[in-house]
Amino acid sequence: MVQKKLMLYQNMLFIRRFEEKLTELCKIEGKLPGMVILCTGQEGVAAGVCGALEKEDVIISNHRSHGHLLAKGADSNALMAEIFGKKTGCNKGKSGTLHIAVPEVNALCTTTVVGGGIPIAVGTAFAQQYKKSEAVTVCFFGDGSADEGSFHESLNMAALWDLPVIFVCENNVYSGAQRMEEHTRVKDIALRAQGYGMPGVVVDGNDAEAVLKATAEARERCLAGEGPTLIECKTYRWRGHGEADHQAYQPKDEIAMWMERCPIKKIENELLSEGVISREDITALEDSIAIIVEDAVRFAEESPLPDPEEALDDVYI
Repeated sequence: MVQKKLMLYQNMLFIRRFEEKLTELCKIEGKLPGMVILCTGQEGVAAGVCGALEKEDVIISNHRSHGHLLAKGADSNALMAEIFGKKTGCNKGKSGTLHIAVPEVNALCTTTVVGGGIPIAVGTAFAQQYKKSEAVTVCFFGDGSADEGSFHESLNMAALWDLPVIFVCENNVYSGAQRMEEHTRVKDIALRAQGYGMPGVVVDGNDAEAVLKATAEARERCLAGEGPTLIECKTYRWRGHGEADHQAYQPKDEIAMWMERCPIKKIENELLSEGVISREDITALEDSIAIIVEDAVRFAEESPLPDPEEALDDVYI
């Protein structure tokens, strides 16, 4: 379990530093194409969920996808190149930051359609069940997606057919600029699982170990043929909906309070107090991550843009 805890820490720190670099790059006009949406503060969910999965398990992500993809094992060079819109990216520069797929790690797709990934996950889980596969599907979505019709229809069908799918709601308090209490009356999104006869679990999304445990239990349930689980991870996004969002609607003391509950610092302090790592180990890890991130940026910057004549390649209708 010590090794698993250390892995969670390393993955979260890598995600944080990777996205902090994106924050820097977004301040340079014209550096990154499109809208960049980050998961800063929510790394415990990505690391915890993906830490409980096997390579053959499928994930489906949303607009805040970088952490999920890195935690599932996506190549950081290819991911950075895709964010830059370069030919060497995961999808040859055609998806950009918001619609990335990484088939080699079974990251089927990311989608900016609110709730759009949930029915896709049901389809993937049906295929896994039909093929008698020893794999599950995980779908990440935000609290706002739980108000979409696709959420309710998908949970109902998944429950009826006992599909091997884990619905992971990252409740980060805000859906765009709207607080949760402004768009729903339920206190916990997980309560909605009761209406579909599946377990609904609330977990501290800033506790990566708790997220891993809940996901592992849900995965075992799926593989035993007992059907889906809805996991609600209570967390918070430190930054705006996108990097152009100045967060005027988020109280500064609220942001500060959640920053005190940093998922990375939580597990780092535990590892230090347990004698698993030292301050020197942390410095060495930080240095190695910095090199990987800088190499990814260099790779992306030096990579060519997609050729215009290839615009319709890999496009299917």
